[in-house]
This record gives sequence, structure tokens and C-alpha cells, in this order.
Amino acid sequence: MEKNLTSGSVFKTIVTFALPYLLSYFLQTLYGMADLFIAGQFIGVDGITAVANGSQVLYMLTVVIVGLAMGATVTIGRTVGANRLDDAAEAIGNTITLFAGVALVLTAMLLLNVQGIVTLIGTPAEAVCGTTQYLAICFIGIPFIVAYNIISSIFRGLGDSKSPMYFIAVACVCNIALDYLFMGYFRLGPSGAALGTTLAQTISVIVAFAAIRHKRTGIRLHAANLRPRRDVLGGILKIGVPTAVQDGCIQVAFIIITVIANYRGLNDAAAVGVVEKVISMLFLVPSSMLATVSAISAQNIGAGKPERAVRTLKYATAITVAYGIAISVVVELTASSIIGLFTTDATVIVLGVQYIRSYIVDAIFAGVHFCFSGFSPPADVRISASSTTSSPSRWCACPVHTWRRRCSRTPCSRWVSQRRPARSCPCSSASASTHGSGAEAYLRRNKGPENEDGSICASVRGCRPRRARRVGPEGPPIRVRYMVPRCSRCLRR
Repeated sequence: MEKNLTSGSVFKTIVTFALPYLLSYFLQTLYGMADLFIAGQFIGVDGITAVANGSQVLYMLTVVIVGLAMGATVTIGRTVGANRLDDAAEAIGNTITLFAGVALVLTAMLLLNVQGIVTLIGTPAEAVCGTTQYLAICFIGIPFIVAYNIISSIFRGLGDSKSPMYFIAVACVCNIALDYLFMGYFRLGPSGAALGTTLAQTISVIVAFAAIRHKRTGIRLHAANLRPRRDVLGGILKIGVPTAVQDGCIQVAFIIITVIANYRGLNDAAAVGVVEKVISMLFLVPSSMLATVSAISAQNIGAGKPERAVRTLKYATAITVAYGIAISVVVELTASSIIGLFTTDATVIVLGVQYIRSYIVDAIFAGVHFCFSGFSPPADVRISASSTTSSPSRWCACPVHTWRRRCSRTPCSRWVSQRRPARSCPCSSASASTHGSGAEAYLRRNKGPENEDGSICASVRGCRPRRARRVGPEGPPIRVRYMVPRCSRCLRR
């Protein structure tokens, strides 16, 4: 069953959701670091450079996929928060269809351009062969990378952050065991690292599919849900594409740094590769906050509780800033010991210490950026210091309406006068104790359109003209457009 993230203490909800995700992200990062760590035990600097370069490219692709999947998490979270399970099934089905196509296209394009990618990143001559082998094998496993991240995004949209943790834990254990087998026992070098990674991903996806068959979510997925719908796909891409682009740009910057290091020589390339793996580990908390904010805020916005979504953003930002300051101090004091875990080469350690000490302060600012990236409100939600207050004398708190303009002394008076004599918005939180909260209570009082099951059409919560299902007097259900009236004075778009 999906988990409700719209009630209880906001801080407690953040912690209980973030901890499993933090652990899963730790395991996923450990999953990537294991290749580099074990490679350092059995192969030379050229092998370390090959694995570091290859994993950097692979990580960039993974980040872009995760960014796109964020659109699915938010879309599913909003439908679950609004208790629209049929819409949730449509979102899940369209997510599967969309990313199946993405996986096939990416796999074909990248396999055809392996050599070009290796040349583009300026891989040192000594590591060209190993990097090519590593990337070719990993590119074959792209469908499994996509499948894991999409399944995880669906579960997080449902409010479940524990199941993805179990999936990646299986993959991490398998990857470490296979790395020792292929690189330690069979001496396959970078190819062994890639083979272990791909097989571990495959096992993880198999476990995930097995878990889906036994998990009760209350959502029934049918073949018709897999049929692409422009509005659903548009909603997913509207959120996912900007996130993927901005995260992809960050990774492109890392790739550029890697290219510069590659042209400077083997030692510089190895040092940069090690530091970037360490950085990915240290950025676990900001990354987990991004996913936490996206899932919790999505459900709360879908449930008509934008003030709770804003509080989630504020708490998460405070947590990431505190963490960034603490981790910056620790790294500055122990940089040489951290780099020494991955290599015994003195030159690589010196170069790595210089790089990580100059970079680590970014953890403070990246945390703030990640939190705001995960917050995806509708266009009508305004983030401000007063947005968490529900006083109708200052802001219209109706989830149907907009926070874009201040209400007058008697908020929505012109609109309310058409419906009932009242001095406050009938949908405001101030009257929620009497009338119920949000658009649903208002529509019930005024006989709004009903679904087939008798529930009030929830699609009007965004105050946008959407297709709403309503049962006609005769025959099958008909589709109509419905719009809640707006106050022309203080609720303009």
C-alpha cells in the first residue's frame, strides 16, 4: 500500500523517508566506488584511469536518467496525494512506455559511438583500450540501469523509499562479489569491473520485478495504461527534462574537468577520478534531500496542502546546509587519509588532496540547490515567508486558487457572494474545520461533478480546465470540461 506523506510532523516525515533513501544512495554510490577500489588492489594506474573515466561517463548517464525519472516521481506523488488511483495507474503506465523507448534509443546510440566517446573525453593512450572495453559492456546494461531507476522512482512516488533500498543492496553485494571474482580471480581488468556492474544491475532488476508482483499498492495497472497519452507524458517531461538538463550540465562540468586532467597525464587523471568518486559519496545527504523534497512535496500539493510542502523545503534546506558545513570541516582535516584509501601512489595522493580541499566547500551551496531542484510546485504556488500561514486575511489559502496576488480585506468576497454569504473564502483553511478542506468540500456543498464511484472530481484542484469524468443520465460516462469559478479581482491568472 502506498504511504501517506501528507500528515504528521513534517520533520519526522522527512527523516523517516530520507533515511532509507540515504542508505540506498549510499549503496548505489558504494556500488560505483567498489569498481574503483577493487581495481586499485589488482590493476595499475592505467586500469584505475580506465575505470574512473568509464564510470564517470556512466554516472553522467545515470544522473540524466534519474533527473528524467524525477518527473515520474512527482507526477505519481501528486495523483496519490489527491487519491486519484486511476490517474496514478495512467502515470505509471506512461512512465514505463516512455523510459522503455529511452532505454532502447540510448543503448543503440551509445554502442555505436563508444570509440568517439573515448576520444572525446581525451583518455590517455595507456587507458584507451580499458576504457573502451568498460564502456562497451556497461552500455549493454543501460536497459537495466533505466529499469532500476524507473522502478525506484515509482515506489518513491507512492511514498515507499525502503523497497529501492533493498533492490540496490542486492546489486551492491553482487557487484562487490563479482568484482573480486572477475578482477581478482580471473584477472579481467577493467572488463571485469564492467561485467560485474552489468550482471549486478540485472540481478537487481529481477529482484525488483519479483517484489512488484507481491506488493499491494491499491493501484491496478492494465495494458491500456501503457498507451501513450500526450497530457501524461507532457506532465512527466515538463518536470523531468529541466531536472535532467541541470543535473546533466553539472556532470558535463565534471566530464570537462576529467578531460583536462586526462590531457595533463595519467597521474592527474587518476587523482581526479578518485576525488570525483569521493565527492559523489559525500553528496549523499544533499541528493537524498532532493528525492525527499520531490516525493513529499508532490503528495502534499496533490492533497491540497501547499503550506506543508513549503515547510518540507525549508527543513530540508536547513539540514543540507548544516551537513555541508560539517563535512567541509572534516574533509579539510582528513583529506590525505581519504585519498589514501584508493591508491598508494604518492603523486596521486598529493594531487587528489589539492583537488578535494578546493572543491569540498561546494557541498554547502549544492545542498541548497538540490533542495530547490526537488521542489516542483504548480505555477500558482508562491514560496514566501508568509506562504505557510493560513490566515484568510492575508492570503487566499484555497488549494483551488492561486497565491499569486494578495486577497482584499474580505478575500474572494466578489466570488463568494455568488455562492453564499460569507466573509471568507469557503475553501480556506480557516473554515476547514466546519466545511472540510479544499476544493472537494466546496464541490460537495455545491453539487460539483462526480466520478463513476460517486467521489468528487479531483482534477479541478489545480483550477485548470481539465477533462473530468461524469456519469450521464443515460448510457456510458461522458467527458466534460469543468472549471471552478474564480474571483476576478484577487485570483487572476
